[in-house]
Formats: sequence, structure tokens, C-alpha cells
Amino acid sequence: MVHHYIKRFKPVGNWGKLMLPLNKIKYFPPQFIIRDPVAEGVDLVLKQGFEVAVAVFNFKNWQDLSEQLGELSFRQFIKNIKEIFLAVIQRELEDNQIIIVHDHYSDGLALILKVDPGRDCVTEIDQTLKKIVKEAEKYIHNDTPHIRPVIDAGYMFVEKKYYSSVQEAVYKAHQHALAMAEKRVRSEFNEMMYKINKIVAKKDIKMLAQPIINVATGEVKAWEMLTRGPSGTSLESPLQLFTIARQTGSLYDLELIVLEKTLEQITKTGCTQDIFINFTPITIGNERFVRDVKKMLTGYKNIPPEQITLEITERDPIEGIENFIYNIKVLRTLGFRVAVDDTGAGYASLNSISEIMPDIIKIDRSVIKGIDTNRVKESMLKGLLLVAKEAGSLVVAEGIESEGEASVLSRNNVDLAQGYFYARPDTLTKSLKSS
Repeated sequence: MVHHYIKRFKPVGNWGKLMLPLNKIKYFPPQFIIRDPVAEGVDLVLKQGFEVAVAVFNFKNWQDLSEQLGELSFRQFIKNIKEIFLAVIQRELEDNQIIIVHDHYSDGLALILKVDPGRDCVTEIDQTLKKIVKEAEKYIHNDTPHIRPVIDAGYMFVEKKYYSSVQEAVYKAHQHALAMAEKRVRSEFNEMMYKINKIVAKKDIKMLAQPIINVATGEVKAWEMLTRGPSGTSLESPLQLFTIARQTGSLYDLELIVLEKTLEQITKTGCTQDIFINFTPITIGNERFVRDVKKMLTGYKNIPPEQITLEITERDPIEGIENFIYNIKVLRTLGFRVAVDDTGAGYASLNSISEIMPDIIKIDRSVIKGIDTNRVKESMLKGLLLVAKEAGSLVVAEGIESEGEASVLSRNNVDLAQGYFYARPDTLTKSLKSS
């Protein structure tokens, strides 16, 4: 046995060093809790600016062991295992990392940790949990070599802002951690969720600007704002960044941060030209979107809504997004203009044109690429120009990379264009100086 490792902790006021006796606290869904010391401890740590992770050690073969040992021996075995885990946890972690350890309503233990957001905590938590399980299994085997419990671990970060109470946030994190321990979710998803939540919390994105050129005069008419994630990370790529944001439920928050960062840059640079900002249909259709945009604009009274074009991105159909068309109408009455992106790339964008009747149609790069050597593509361009004329929309051709492609736009009287042929994306400050 490992009794020389074990200390009995009693509840104290300092939550940073609290570990409750395992037989003193049970975990219940939040609706049944009147005063929840777990939630109180978590809330205090979150207010101090730390992250909180719920880790679960799940014993998969409890039922088999119960049948093997009999009721009385099994109860003693459970007690011994929990004492071993408690001892190993105390040895492997610093006191100020542990918020609480307790039995939970399924087969195993829950460990709630204070995590320093400045460290690579996802990797560290993975390694720590694996080490705790490995060490505990070693002591269990030494103590009872003929009994082999199967132990899995999982974890999830507590995300208070997505829930109505700390209790609910802890409960949801516990459910996700248990699902991970039972191999119903992968650890990679947890890592993605942590990274994207960290980006959203710190607003850790960079905005670049690419000019939109008047094809006839060569003058800069507007700027499209493009998002990049933290430099040097896998999420620097906008495709990866927004894909993971969508998968982890952070897309709306991320796109609102893009708007905020853009408004900051317009104010900082004094830019008076039109600005295009990308939004997905699901964000524009969010019932909070109009209210949140109006609220944000109150802090930027120098920026008229008429300067902003909401560029509807993605090749998703807009059908079924409840508030989408209504929100578009309201935003237009406020002065915003609307552009439809990816036109020519599929049914979704073409259908959006008939539903929205946008101010601007952006023709997808797939139509433009190699158009100077492909008559079919030029015919497609002419067809889209007719659609734009019927809708009363200006046209922007995207992804121009050669003089030949640009010349086709000129002879077909395309209004506007953008692409590497004209300029690569850069900060709005540098772009304005070079334009």
C-alpha cells in the first residue's frame, strides 16, 4: 500500500490549496445544487484569470471487478484505489494546481485543475494525466497483482461564457471529459477547442487588407479585410482558423472580433474608402447579430455604415437560416451594403443572388483562373455579368494573377477586380501608403 503518501485534507478557505475528502462530496447536475463548493472554487479561479480543466479518471471494468471480488472485497478495493489515486495526484501536482478531487456519479474520480493560460497547458495536461494513470496502475498492481482495473482519462476546459451558470459550465466540461475518457471524443478536439477559445479570449488575430481595383482606371476603389490567426501556428491559415471555429462553436465570436479589429484599423488609419468584411450566412442570421453590430458601432461614430460592405462568404445555402433575410434587410436600412462571394462556384452563391439582390457580386477565382486561354470561361463570365446587370449589382472579379486575365476583364467591362496581379495583402496602414 501507499499510505505513506496519503494526507487527509479538510475544507479550508483558500480554494487554491483545497482538496476535499473523497467521501465528503458528490457531484450532482447543477439544477439540484443549492450551494456548490465545486462551482465556488471554479468561479474564484476563473476570476483570478486562470483556466480551469475538469479531468476524469474512468474505471471501465468496474462491473467485472465487482463480480470477481464480491461486494465487501470490492468496496475495500474501491477505497484503496481512490486512496492510491489521491496520493499520486498529490505527488504529481502542486497544491495550488488542485481545486478539488471528488467522486463523481459514474465509475471513477474527477480532478478539477487550475491551469496557467500562459503555458502550453494542453500538452502538459495530457502528459500529466497519462503519468498519473501509469503511476496509479503501478501501485495498484503491486498491491493487488491479481486484479487489473482498466483506467482511462479525459479532460475538458470549463467555458463559463457559453452557459448560464458556473455549475452548468462545470457539468458540461465534466460530461465532455467523461466522453473523452470513454473514447467518445478525441483529445485532438479538446486541443483545437482550447486553442480557438484562447484566440477568441485574447482577440489574437491579425487583419490584412487587399485592394479592390477599378479595372478601367487602375485606382483603388475599396479594401477587403483578410484574417490571419496567430503567426507561426497551425491556425495562422484563415481556412484552418475558421474551420475549427465552426467545429468548436466559436465562429460567431470570431467573426465579431474580425469586425471589431477592422473598425479599429479604419479609425487608426483614417481610411475613407469602402471596406469589405467577410461574414458567413450563419453569423449574419444569428438573432444577436444586428444588435451586436449596432452596439459595436456606437464606439466608432466616425465610421458610417455606408463605408462597410458585408461580404457573405462560404458556399453554404442560405435556406433554413431563420433570421438571415430579415437581418440583411435591417442592415441595409442602417446603410450597410451587401456582397455575395464565390459567385460561379456553385448553386449556393447563385441562389443567394436571387434571394438577396446584392449590391455587389464577387466572381469566384475558379471562373477567372486561365480565362485568357479558355473561351468557355469567358462565356461564363459574360453570363454572370448579365446576371449582375439584372440584379443591379456591381461586379468584382477575384483572384487575378496575370496580365492576360486582367485584359479579359477590361474587354468585358468588369467593374472591379482584386488579386496578386494588383497587390498582395498587407496591413491597412502599409497598403494605404503604397496605394
